Amino acid sequence: MDNEISVIELKQRLDNGEELLVIDVREPYEFDEFNIGGKLIPLGNLSAELHDLDDHLEMEIIVHCRSGARSMAAQDYMRKQGFENVRNLTGGILAWQQAFQG
Repeated sequence: MDNEISVIELKQRLDNGEELLVIDVREPYEFDEFNIGGKLIPLGNLSAELHDLDDHLEMEIIVHCRSGARSMAAQDYMRKQGFENVRNLTGGILAWQQAFQG
């Protein structure tokens, strides 16, 4: 599976009601400012909270942050922990806002 997903593809899939696990690895204040409805797990908390996601090992998981760097680190970490289908949102929230908020 592709390592990345575009904001266009993700929005289409969410709008179609597909079952995806979207994880926001930004900090709570960033999430509070703007989010796309994902589960907030800040990157620094990921290792401690990853066991909560054990039921989702086979599921497609989309990780995102502000620009894509933190989520790339999260993607790498999650794959090493056995999550095989983790995709990074290309460009993160910045790309999302640029695409959909003009």
